Amino acid sequence: MSVVQVLRLPLSVDLSGFVALLKRLQVPHRVSEEAGEQVLWAPDNIAEDVRNLYQRFPAGDPEHELPVVERPVPMARPGLVRQLRDSPATAIILLLCVLVAVVTQLGDNLSTLSGLTFVDYTIRGQYIQFAPLSETLASGQWWRLFTPMLIHFGFLHIAMNGMWFWELGRRIELRQGSINLIGLSLLFSLVSNFAQYLFGGPSLFGGLSGVLYGLLGHIWIYQLMAPNPMYNLPRGVLVMMLVWLALCMSGLVSMIGFGQIANAAHVGGLVIGCLTGLLGGLWARRKIAMHL
Repeated sequence: MSVVQVLRLPLSVDLSGFVALLKRLQVPHRVSEEAGEQVLWAPDNIAEDVRNLYQRFPAGDPEHELPVVERPVPMARPGLVRQLRDSPATAIILLLCVLVAVVTQLGDNLSTLSGLTFVDYTIRGQYIQFAPLSETLASGQWWRLFTPMLIHFGFLHIAMNGMWFWELGRRIELRQGSINLIGLSLLFSLVSNFAQYLFGGPSLFGGLSGVLYGLLGHIWIYQLMAPNPMYNLPRGVLVMMLVWLALCMSGLVSMIGFGQIANAAHVGGLVIGCLTGLLGGLWARRKIAMHL
C-alpha cells in the first residue's frame, strides 16, 4: 500500500479541525509543509474518501463517522525510487561523491586528487608542495573553492557522510526545493573550506562534513524560527552531532585513530548554517504572517 497526496492547501488554511476528525476516526495520515504549502497524505485506498470527507467537513465534525475505516492502517514508507525522484539534487550530489571516490581511489590517487583539492599541489618525492591560494585563484581554478566537499578518504568517511547528507539534504530539498539545497551546499562548502584553510593552513582535506554541519545548523535554527514537520529532527540527532563536534575539537577522536579532523570546517559550516537558518526561518515566518 502506498501513500499519496490527498490535499495541497495554503499555509493560511487551518487544518487543525479536520486533522482532529481524522485522528478521532483513526484514519492514517500525515501533514507536511512543502514549497510554502501544507500537504495532507493518506493511503491510496482511502484517499478519495478522505478528499470527499474534507469537501463536506473542512473544519471537522465530531458527529460524523467514516465507515470505510475500521482499524488503523500502517503508513507505507515511500520506496527508494520514489525517494530518489523526490530528492534529485540530494541524489546527484551523493553520486558525484561516489564517482570522485572511485576516480581518486578514496584519496589514495594523489595525481587525480590534485585537481579537486582547495589549492593545487605538486608531489616532490615523499613531500607535497602546495601552491599559494592567490596563485590558484589567479589561474582561474575557482572550482577548487567548492570541490573539496566531494573528496573522501576511506570507505567509512564517505559512508557516514553520505548517510547524513541523505537524511539532512532530503529534508531541505523537500521543504525548500532542489535549487535551495544546491545553493546552500555550495555556500556551506565555500565557507567551511575557507575556514579550514585559514585555520589549518595548506593541507589535504575534504569531505561533506562541513556541509553537513551547515545543513544541521540551518535546519536547527530554521525550525526554531518557523516550525514545520519536515525540519522536526529527533533531539538525539542534534545532541549527537554537537557532542561529536566537541569530541573532535578536543583531539580525542584523532588520538584514538580516526586521523586528522577538519574541525575548522565543521565549525565554519555550523556557523554559516545557523545564519542561513535564521534568515530563512524569519522569512518563512513573515510569509506565514502575511497569509493570516
